[in-house]
Amino acid sequence: MKVVFMGTPDFAVPALENIAKNHQVEAVVTQQDKPKGRGHKMQFTPVKEKAIELGISVYQPQKVKNPEFVDILRKINPDVIVVIAFGQILSKEILELPKYGCINVHASLLPKYRGAAPIQWAVIDGEKESGVTTMYMEEGLDTGDIIDVQKVTLDEKETGGSLFAKLAEKGGELILKTLDKLENGTATRTPQNDELSSYAGKITKELGCIDFSKSAEEIERLIRGLNPWPSAFTYIDDKIMKIWDAEVVEEKNEKKPGTVLELGKDYIKVAAGKGALKIKELQLEGKKRMTAAAFLNGYTIDVKELGK
Repeated sequence: MKVVFMGTPDFAVPALENIAKNHQVEAVVTQQDKPKGRGHKMQFTPVKEKAIELGISVYQPQKVKNPEFVDILRKINPDVIVVIAFGQILSKEILELPKYGCINVHASLLPKYRGAAPIQWAVIDGEKESGVTTMYMEEGLDTGDIIDVQKVTLDEKETGGSLFAKLAEKGGELILKTLDKLENGTATRTPQNDELSSYAGKITKELGCIDFSKSAEEIERLIRGLNPWPSAFTYIDDKIMKIWDAEVVEEKNEKKPGTVLELGKDYIKVAAGKGALKIKELQLEGKKRMTAAAFLNGYTIDVKELGK
């Protein structure tokens, strides 16, 4: 099939690679390059880098719905447009342009977790399983009819980063299955039940600020869900301390949440609203990521409470 691929981050790369091996990718559409790092050097999106490597034409319209760019799509005349984490809303004009429609790969088991950050929220909310869904796109946000679903079981220590990698791989596999069904006429439509939907809003750095009045279990899931970005954090001696790994301790204590209960050989135990948290891996502001054991060897904790 003649395919136009729209995507931007790392998550979309495995799908682009797989499609390019099995179909004719006429063009890749991705977000515009952005300055990054201290030198503010312009950096290609991961999808653009892969497209260049594969020798595929790249388009980076400021707005994909601009008439000039819609004309370009018309001239390409794709059989299907595949959209994965592209970052722009497609107009009705574009949605109706390809023979087989516009197909989206979404990183959740729809209708649950519509929106921008389904992967992180699945971990934060303590879901036992997640997955990827392919669907026909329509004008609503992640509301189109479902074609295929691939489920993934979350590990006990699943992080946002590890689930991201799993679902990116599964999405790359699932889209090929879906394209085959479209081409041979066996693709089905399963309408979403809007009553079962939930919205996975954007992740912000502020979300990572740990509220120790919450249960240790909730905090531990937040730490995993926001690993590697933007990371969960607290404060010690007015310095930001990121927490990368922690264990839940089911114990009763009457101490104020955030109170440092114990300094072990390889952990810092802190009171939570329910239970306690053993901090096992951390990163103090301006320092490298390290184990709690290494941190305690070089840092004297005088504070009785974490946070501001």
